[in-house]
Amino acid sequence: MGRGIPHLTAHLVVNPAAGRGTARRLKDRVARAFQREGWSVESVDTRGPGHGSTLAAEFSRAGAERVIAVGGDGIVHEVANGLLAAGGRAALGVVPAGSGNDFAKLLGVHGHAPEPAVRRIASATVRRFDAGKVAGEYFVNTLGFGFGPEVVRIRNGMPGLKGFLSYLVPVLKAFSGFEPPVLEVRAGASREQGPVMMVEVCNGTTAGGSYRFAPAADPADGVLDVCVIRRVGLVRFLTALPRVMKGTHGTMPEVKFLRAREITICGEEPLVMHLDGELRMPGTRECTIMVEPGALPVLVAS
Repeated sequence: MGRGIPHLTAHLVVNPAAGRGTARRLKDRVARAFQREGWSVESVDTRGPGHGSTLAAEFSRAGAERVIAVGGDGIVHEVANGLLAAGGRAALGVVPAGSGNDFAKLLGVHGHAPEPAVRRIASATVRRFDAGKVAGEYFVNTLGFGFGPEVVRIRNGMPGLKGFLSYLVPVLKAFSGFEPPVLEVRAGASREQGPVMMVEVCNGTTAGGSYRFAPAADPADGVLDVCVIRRVGLVRFLTALPRVMKGTHGTMPEVKFLRAREITICGEEPLVMHLDGELRMPGTRECTIMVEPGALPVLVAS
């Protein structure tokens, strides 16, 4: 018997394409690591977009207690949506095997190979994280408007890049043709309006792998942190990138932080957004983002 709690089952939802095939190559190691911890294992590969949500919901409704996303933030997004749709009973764990792995940072498993990540999951504590919701879909890390979705769009068209370059190169390429949208952001009693580079609505602290948009965000505090970055020129933009990576951009005059349980975004054109890095075009000029406090049980390593 391993060091984990006996009689638990790790229901693995694997995105075999994550990390340019990294998750597919690692899934057997992940399964063996859980078995060494004394857990049973049931592992299923996703077959396409949205399948992870279906699998997670089916696992949860069948009585699963632990559903583990193996891959990057995309499969985390899908599994979280499936678990929440099924009532939020099963706890979400993550074995990171993607490019950015932002949500894994909140769970204490980022940067770990499969075996130490599994050991940390096996002894993890179940906590309840908040979940954001917009247009009928949940997000667990960040939701973005403006420059963020444009970066996602370009990155999706450059599948050959990997690691940090898969985020830096699309950022630089996106800037050349980007026209900041005019948005109105209402968060509680606060209001911001005008052309903006980006609006990131954050449950977690980072997005895009290395950008600490909301360094003070707490995914279990019942509110969402909003980072608004007003329109800036190229030189200012390039000099600001290292500050965003360090999370020290809050003192810049172009940056405004807001916090609220409900945020409304209005645009002059139909909104384009990303949810946990997944591109969405709802076809509306206004949307309201809500937080559901403590909606999602997660496995957080001590």
